[in-house]
Amino acid sequence: MNPRSPRKLISFDWAMKRLLRSKANFEILEGFLSELLGEDILILEILESESNKESRSHKFNRVDLKVKESKGEIIIIEVQFEREYDYLQRMLYGTSRVITEHQKEGEAYSKLIKVISVNILYFDLGHGTDYIYHGTTTFTGIHDHDKLELDTRQQKQYGKSRISDIYPDYYLIKVNNFNRMATTSLDEWIYFLKNEEIKDEFKAKGIQKAKESFSLLRMTDEELRAYNSYQDSLRDQASYVETNYDFARMEGKEEGIGEGIRQGIEIGIEQGLEKGKLEVARRLVAKGMSDEEAAAIAGIDAELLRH
Repeated sequence: MNPRSPRKLISFDWAMKRLLRSKANFEILEGFLSELLGEDILILEILESESNKESRSHKFNRVDLKVKESKGEIIIIEVQFEREYDYLQRMLYGTSRVITEHQKEGEAYSKLIKVISVNILYFDLGHGTDYIYHGTTTFTGIHDHDKLELDTRQQKQYGKSRISDIYPDYYLIKVNNFNRMATTSLDEWIYFLKNEEIKDEFKAKGIQKAKESFSLLRMTDEELRAYNSYQDSLRDQASYVETNYDFARMEGKEEGIGEGIRQGIEIGIEQGLEKGKLEVARRLVAKGMSDEEAAAIAGIDAELLRH
């Protein structure tokens, strides 16, 4: 989007907080998920999740939405803005938690619910040049290199045709890696996530409904003030994290180089990063957050912040 043109649409994370929970707007979320997953998604209900909380810091630095679709599967959608090195583990924890939360006591393992984790990231995670990654679980023979499949009885028992259909699916959308024109219907949604703009000619499922519903012109003065305050908070926290990350790397390298060996460099960088995280947490507390909230965002123990 041209930086000189005024923003006309609200961001997707704010829409998840305020608009997409309404049944009247299921069409938008269904459209995005259908284009991403490559099948028609029908949402039955929005399930309770930590995204109910108003303050972004109260959600431990994430915005998430949990939906149940017509096949009974659960889809988690999360938006993450700041760099988190253990985010892959947090994805695993998130899906595991949903699975156990929805398992009834005494129920057979064959009834475990299928979970799909959709992660919209505005930071670089790992090494990779693509902007959409899809992860599944498969089993390959060590000697024969064949792919393990479900037998007929298992397919009937589980109601699944492949082993990967049992385990969680993971989608990583690295928004900042998208640097192209929208050439597919899915690209049109990624273009919106990157630019907060929807072109008149876009044809992706649900996207024109999003353009209408996400218009800033539809917001009341009170809603607009809340939205602007939220965006200011995003910018402030992003600035804190980036500034202290750079500071930590520089300080860590200096300490490590003094050791004269690779291990010293790694230790120094780790120590510098810890100092940077502590400084981030202190600044967030100064802006009015509790010790627990600030520590959760910075990724440190709250006791370290208190002492």
